[in-house]
Amino acid sequence: MFRMFVIAALIVATMVAIKDGRPLRKTGLVATCTEVAAPAGQTGYWEACTAGKLEGRPDLTRRPCDRAGVVQNVEYWRCPERIGSGPGA
Repeated sequence: MFRMFVIAALIVATMVAIKDGRPLRKTGLVATCTEVAAPAGQTGYWEACTAGKLEGRPDLTRRPCDRAGVVQNVEYWRCPERIGSGPGA
């Protein structure tokens, strides 16, 4: 009976961790974007996105952001307003 409770608790904890997404982002399995400072002479909010092992780099054109280029496997996007990088954004 105690073993079943422990196994159920572990399953619930795993499901919560996966739904939260932090373990997947930290291990690089899913794509991530972080806000970065705008380059000199540029305006707007800039995002640096890296691809995950399970998915490619995110497409921010629906946010509406403009692709600024790729440098060393990091894709940069220029956005007119802050998009709120991170969980739940």
